[in-house]
Amino acid sequence: MTKQIIDDRTIEACRRGDSDAFRLLFEAHKDRVYSIALCFFDGDEAAAKDITQDVFLKLMRTISQFENRSHFSTWLHRLVTNACLDRKPALRRFLPFGDSGERHLRDSHGSHEAQFIQREIEASVRKVIAAMRPKLRITILLRYFEDLSYDEIAEAMGCSKGTVASRLNRAHAILARKLSHLRGAPAGGE
Repeated sequence: MTKQIIDDRTIEACRRGDSDAFRLLFEAHKDRVYSIALCFFDGDEAAAKDITQDVFLKLMRTISQFENRSHFSTWLHRLVTNACLDRKPALRRFLPFGDSGERHLRDSHGSHEAQFIQREIEASVRKVIAAMRPKLRITILLRYFEDLSYDEIAEAMGCSKGTVASRLNRAHAILARKLSHLRGAPAGGE
């Protein structure tokens, strides 16, 4: 599937209620929204689907408020961030049952042992990120999964660039402390 290009005309058509334009917008960004939510909720597909639905419903209701003062993607990241952070307290009352949807990256290269070690490392990293406070977790996801700059993260989260740097610094310290036992583990495929 080719990536849809969303330009100002498409956004303007969405503001006017053009359903075809909104469908283009949805197709262009649905996978990104779902992916962020899936990572934020540690592989919980039901929560990720709910967040994706909530974000696009809110987008339909509020797109008239988008004023082109930032990139549309930054505004969308803000909606996703707020939806994830707002949803998290509601999910605390539910205890996870069984595996929360472990995802394994397939690597056809390397031995079974190397693949097993890689999966164990990935699971450890996901577990540590999932246990972080929500604002640290979403900051890590926006930085390393969405590859946003500090400025873009600050705009998406409605905070200063210094706050983003501070949150990333705290998250890095947590990762280093809780994953210190992995130092010296062979990288995947070795």
